[in-house]
Amino acid sequence: MPANFSDAEQRAHDPSAHEQRVDSEKTVARNPHPDFGKVQASREDWREDRSWNITKTRNPEWQLGDGANDGGESLKKDHVEIDPYAEGRPAVFNYKLLISGMVPRPIGFISTRSKDGSSTNLAPFSYTNVVNHDPPVFAVGFAGGFSNAKDTLRNLSETGECVINMISEHMLEAANATSINAPYGVSEWALTGLTPADCAEVKCSRVKESVFSIEGKLMDTKEFESRQTKGKKTGVLAIIEGVRFWVREDALNEEKNIIDPAVLRPMSRLGGITYGRIVEGVELPRLDFDEAVKKGGKENLVKAKLEV
Repeated sequence: MPANFSDAEQRAHDPSAHEQRVDSEKTVARNPHPDFGKVQASREDWREDRSWNITKTRNPEWQLGDGANDGGESLKKDHVEIDPYAEGRPAVFNYKLLISGMVPRPIGFISTRSKDGSSTNLAPFSYTNVVNHDPPVFAVGFAGGFSNAKDTLRNLSETGECVINMISEHMLEAANATSINAPYGVSEWALTGLTPADCAEVKCSRVKESVFSIEGKLMDTKEFESRQTKGKKTGVLAIIEGVRFWVREDALNEEKNIIDPAVLRPMSRLGGITYGRIVEGVELPRLDFDEAVKKGGKENLVKAKLEV
C-alpha cells in the first residue's frame, strides 16, 4: 500500500532536499570524459541503416554438454572476490559495479502526478523490470529512502498511480534530459518537448511518443536500510500492477500479444552514462528433454544433481 510521509519527511519536498540529491549525483561521477563534446565528435556517426536483424547463434551446432562456445578461453581467467561490505569500501563503489555488470537493463520512463494535481513529473529509472504477468506486476527501485524521496516516488506513494513508458531510439535524448539537475520546480515535460497523452485508469499522463506504455497502480513498497550506516535509508522498492497497456498500432501483431522489436527499437541502460541499442537478435528454441537427450544420444549427461 502507499507509504505515509511524516512531517519530517514532508520537509524533503523542498529545494534543500533537491540540492542534497544533486551533490550525491556529483559523488557518483558517472561521466568519465572531461570534455564529452570532443569525445562525441571523434566517434562514428549514428547509423540510421542499422535495421533490426536476426542472425545465427555463435555456434549453431552446439549440443548438450558442449559448455561455453569460446574454446575454453573464459576458463583461463581468474576472478577477483569482492566483499560489498569490506572495510573502507564506499557504497557508491557497489552501485557503480552493479550498474556496469547487471546489464542491459530496461529503463522505466515513469510519469506521475502530485496528489493535488498541481504538478507532474517525468523521470527515467533503470532499476525497473516485469516480475509477473497474471496480474501484470512490475518492480521499480528508487535511490534514497522516503525521507529523501524524489518527486516520482513521492507522487507514486501519495496517489498510488504512475505510467511506465518504454524508451525507444527516437526519444533517447529527450528521456535522458529528464535527469538534468534543473532547479526545484522546473517541469521535465517542458524540457523534453515530449507529448503528454491521456490515460484510461490513472490521472497522470503517458508519453505519446513511447511505443509501449503501462498504466500502473501501486501495490506495495519496501524501504531498505544501509548495512554500513545504521539507520540510513538507502532505497525503496515499489511493486506496481499494470492495469492498462498502450502499444503503438504499427508495433502490435493482430492477436495483440507481441510487440515488434523492429518498431519498438528499445534502448537499454549500461554502466555510467552508456546506453545500448538493440539492433540484432538470435533465436533459440527451448530444448525438449526426450529429443535432446534420448534421441540425441546424450544419456551419459543425465546425472543426479548432487553428482554434477
